[in-house]
Amino acid sequence: MFALVESGSITQMPKGNKGITLNGNKYPASIYTLWTEAERNAIGIYTVEIDNTNKKDEEWYINTNITYAFSGGKVKGTYGTATAKKMTDTLWTEDDKSKEQDKTDGLIREGEDVGDVAVEGLKTIKKRMIDNQCAGLLAPSDWMVVKATETGGTMDSGWKTWRASVRTKCNSMQTQIDNASDVDALAALFTYTEQEDGSVTRPLGEFPVKA
Repeated sequence: MFALVESGSITQMPKGNKGITLNGNKYPASIYTLWTEAERNAIGIYTVEIDNTNKKDEEWYINTNITYAFSGGKVKGTYGTATAKKMTDTLWTEDDKSKEQDKTDGLIREGEDVGDVAVEGLKTIKKRMIDNQCAGLLAPSDWMVVKATETGGTMDSGWKTWRASVRTKCNSMQTQIDNASDVDALAALFTYTEQEDGSVTRPLGEFPVKA
């Protein structure tokens, strides 16, 4: 990424794939790849340096747009302070309903009303993900449950015990998610770290594997 600086201010952000005309002089696109930084700087074009110090994982945070500035002979792009995504659900309110009646922004979706979920929070999203993983693990052996129920037979005890352990782990994981005090605590549950024995684990743990 490049920036054109004129009289100390950034006036353009050339993409670097097309030529450019400056002060009546035409320069080919090759100046972005063949010229040195000093040669480009001499005509007012600078390579943009991005500072990712404030940038956070977009799974958990909403990052700001990048702000560009020219200082000390360099063009830098920086992020502002990231905003943590909401942990809890956002519900439709009476105010949203008023806006709907006035046909302004914030219309309540068809079939929904005040008190229904407008935007799901991170905890809801992550708990549903765990539910889906649990269901995916249990699905291949669901037929055993159906067979035992419909025929009055008995289900293999090993499978029965394992299925129960999967559901127990699912509940435990969702409790951990519910108990997370903030976004960083929630993210930490899903973060894998290498242990002294070389294994890689996360605080949330894993579903049991059928032996």
